[in-house]
Amino acid sequence: MSSSAPKLFGPDRHYERWRWQIFAITWLAYVGFYLTRKSFAIAKIPLQQPDALGLTKLEVSSIDGAFFTAYAIGMFIAGICGDRFGTRRVVSLGILGCVLAALGMSLAGNAKTMMLYSVLHGLFQSTGWAPLAKNVTNFFSRRERGVVMGLWCTNYAVGGALGNAFAGWVADWLGWRASFFLPALTLFGVLLLFILAQRNRPEDVGLVSVDLYHRDSDTAGPPLPGKPSTQDAEDGEVGSWRVVLSVMRNPMVLLLALIYFCLKPARYAILAWGPQYVRDRLGSNLTDAGIISGLFDLAGPPSIILAGFISDRIFASRRMPVSVICLFLLGGSLMMLDRLPHTPSVLGFSFFVLGLLTYAPDSLVSGTAAVDFGTKRGASTASGLINSAGSFGGILGGALPGILQERWGWNVVFSMLAGAVLLAALLLLPKWNALPREKN
Repeated sequence: MSSSAPKLFGPDRHYERWRWQIFAITWLAYVGFYLTRKSFAIAKIPLQQPDALGLTKLEVSSIDGAFFTAYAIGMFIAGICGDRFGTRRVVSLGILGCVLAALGMSLAGNAKTMMLYSVLHGLFQSTGWAPLAKNVTNFFSRRERGVVMGLWCTNYAVGGALGNAFAGWVADWLGWRASFFLPALTLFGVLLLFILAQRNRPEDVGLVSVDLYHRDSDTAGPPLPGKPSTQDAEDGEVGSWRVVLSVMRNPMVLLLALIYFCLKPARYAILAWGPQYVRDRLGSNLTDAGIISGLFDLAGPPSIILAGFISDRIFASRRMPVSVICLFLLGGSLMMLDRLPHTPSVLGFSFFVLGLLTYAPDSLVSGTAAVDFGTKRGASTASGLINSAGSFGGILGGALPGILQERWGWNVVFSMLAGAVLLAALLLLPKWNALPREKN
């Protein structure tokens, strides 16, 4: 087998059309999930006004907490379901559930009703990442997956930006209820496109597996007489509990889950508290605070794409070297952040660097490495387990900074986040050269 990565655009135009059609529709589908996910983040501002529902800050925080808890639990369940029942069923049901939950939130008349729909919304939102990542895995082989998943993982950075902008524009134009209603209708349009264009595997449209297409494994040769091929045996195991349980016992998958639990608080803390930090340090208005802290998100797409490219083309499809390097640098940067001069240019540059160092390992651990070590048969379970652990860590990242900052200051907050990130780097360092045992 050649050690070089296969070409992203092969000679078979029919096969390549399906590969990139699946890439596009799964990318769009995950962007679509963010259309309704960001609605409450915008609507919570007017919802606290007396002429709306008059929610208290405690009620708003409780609704957020209910969503993220349901999302974290749902990620684990959705990952298993993606392997058991296939991407098409799970994601279609999830998108439809998000549409209905968002419509319910648009009609809510009190905090309890809003929280109920928020829990349902969190559960349905959790169906997106793991099954869609598995879908990409079925059409792209491991040696090209760093570049492909790097491009694909831009969906959550793009989706977050578009979701905020769309919901905010609608809320200003038509009011807070419309900020749920119109994104839900748009997401329903994405569902129709998904049903029309998506398929689970190349075999579902009469094509050979991507392993055979790229001659990536010993399945490329004909099976021995009277003996099923490796591919046939694997196909018979798709969706089996044996595969699911095997993934859940995989030491590397469990380690990646722990790594992501330690990394995710830093990303969520910066997303949730970055504007507040900038405002506290610079005394700036909300617009400037949003722009400066938003440079963290702006660094996301180039960081993700570059990390995927480097892991494939420089480190021969090993994801850990890029992740370890970025984690060590991120931990050091977080330790230094509050010690730097408090000027707009310095803070803006700092947030951009933090974004570069955060999104690279975030995408590799939660996306590319998850499906690498989960293999095509267990990619959804692995991704679901890893992302569920990360989401529980994210809850801490969103909640603890407010408590710690008020009592001990921002330096303690960033030191805590740095400690978690450096722990992740040390845990991952011994796996520098780790590759999946199984060709996938």
